[in-house]
Amino acid sequence: MKLRHLMTLGTLLVLSLVFLAPLRLEAKIVSPDFVALSKRLKPTVVNIRTVKHVKARATIRGPGSSMGNDPFADLFGQFFGQQIPQQPRKQQGMGTGFIISSDGFILTNNHVVQGADEIMVKLSDGREIKAELKGRDDKLDVALLKINDKAPLPFAELGDSDALEVGEWVMAIGNPFGLAHTVTAGIVSAKGRVIGSGPYDDYIQTDASINPGNSGGPLFSGSGRVIGINTAIIANGQGIGFAIPINMAKAVADQLKATGKVVRGYLGVNFGALTPKLAKSLGLATDKGVIITHIEKGTPADKAGLKVEDVIVQFDGKPVNAETDLPKVVAATPVGKQVKIVVIRKTKRMELQLVVGQQGRDTAAAGEPATASIGISIRELTPELARQLGLKDVKGVVVSEVRSGSTAEEAGMVQGDLILEFNGQPVDNLDSFSKLAAKVAKDEVVRLLLRRPDGSFGYVAVTAE
Repeated sequence: MKLRHLMTLGTLLVLSLVFLAPLRLEAKIVSPDFVALSKRLKPTVVNIRTVKHVKARATIRGPGSSMGNDPFADLFGQFFGQQIPQQPRKQQGMGTGFIISSDGFILTNNHVVQGADEIMVKLSDGREIKAELKGRDDKLDVALLKINDKAPLPFAELGDSDALEVGEWVMAIGNPFGLAHTVTAGIVSAKGRVIGSGPYDDYIQTDASINPGNSGGPLFSGSGRVIGINTAIIANGQGIGFAIPINMAKAVADQLKATGKVVRGYLGVNFGALTPKLAKSLGLATDKGVIITHIEKGTPADKAGLKVEDVIVQFDGKPVNAETDLPKVVAATPVGKQVKIVVIRKTKRMELQLVVGQQGRDTAAAGEPATASIGISIRELTPELARQLGLKDVKGVVVSEVRSGSTAEEAGMVQGDLILEFNGQPVDNLDSFSKLAAKVAKDEVVRLLLRRPDGSFGYVAVTAE
């Protein structure tokens, strides 16, 4: 009996160790103290309210639109459109930001403050202070504001987004739907997400609840440091939000603080994805890298000896594995720096030296929008973009952005317009558009032939600014 009793106790002890072992492992996974974090970090987050004065202008009601019971109005409207006066109005917006220094510098999204005539910042203590826009970067969607206060302000510490791991706890504080200082928590769902917003897509995906009004707000790590700027959500998607990595925003913020503008590196090449079939046709064992499809004469790439069909696999010591990698590493490289580029040319690995140029000084970099003097940004109509827009055998450039308050906006131009002609001259690509736009003088009226997003065609007249 005693022996059987001891065996039973031994068996129970072994079983208890087996079942308790996972419990001890689970006990090591401790979530952050969100109560303490919220109390400490809320004062560093601000609500942003913007006001934009929309000018009165006449809009055109196009062909086929009924103006009422007047048959003559309908007849003339079909051919010339009808001028419908609008009253001036105030357009209000909201968003979030966070203080990054005790002297009142604030980071937020560019789209929160773009085109605003007035920017007001509301602190956690309820005070509202008028903010000054120190600079903005529409490509990365970052803006830097400045407020002045008598006393030093509480500010958020910036972390290291490169060290962030998938699965880590994160916390967001923002102004969703006007609900000030709302705190939500979740984890890092993924890193390096490309969502089609521009050439520098490298988003942190999180399931921490993010909604309209959270834009520009901080995404905190479990230690309470900012590791991202909450920027985008997927419509109708639950638990899918995106934040700009803070390491990318830091470099932009430093430039905006120093000069009010952002300068990026430039190569002067067009490039494409290296698909498995394309890699096989080139005799390559891997599809890692990007393939050069065009080189502008006199550019840094041309001077360095790069050639069409070269496959770039490394830039300044950083690997280039995919099409989205190259724009980011080039843009982040200081202008004038000499870097080493590793390419594969006809199956042979080569190293070339290149001096990085300045984007926008001569020609826009591949994949980058070129801004004309009429208040728009444009992109090359690549085969991929043409497929997305459902276009076949069409040449032109696509309007990627219309600046708020610009003459282009007043003329009725919208994102997605395809520019086919510029003052009667055909527009085949970004280069031809840039050459035509360079000849335009201030206050000159430019005539553009557009293919609208709905498939219709029409002319607009825009005054150069």
